[in-house]
Amino acid sequence: MPLRRVIGTVAGLAALPVVYYLTEAGARALRDAYTSFAPGPAGLGLLAAEAALAALLRGLSRPAALACGAPLAAVGALFALTLDLAVELAGRLPRLLPPAGEPPGALAGATGLYALLGLLLVASAVPLRRPGGGRPVDQSPKRDSLPCRRA
Repeated sequence: MPLRRVIGTVAGLAALPVVYYLTEAGARALRDAYTSFAPGPAGLGLLAAEAALAALLRGLSRPAALACGAPLAAVGALFALTLDLAVELAGRLPRLLPPAGEPPGALAGATGLYALLGLLLVASAVPLRRPGGGRPVDQSPKRDSLPCRRA
């Protein structure tokens, strides 16, 4: 395995807790803004920082996006399929934010943010197939096919 892939995988796994807690903080800030009928720039800023981190991971390498996205997608699937078990497991995580009545990650997981972000990261890491066997398609007009006017 080349060193770049190893570094990408380690970077993706190191970013996983940061993305997890940034998403939860953004979801809580948006919920607080919604319940108080006030603007929520903090929630928008936190989710924008999380999106920038996701873009940075994808720009670093595909393994970085996969190493962060696959566990997030799995957490999102766990919240979607068995909410009680997911909330119980989330309750065992360390709390980085002040207690809000629910375990860390429960709000972002129950709303589907982890599933969405994880699937987007995984999808961004999948190589796309181009028509023509992987070679770029030349769509420039051919010189012989251009209409010519003779003077």
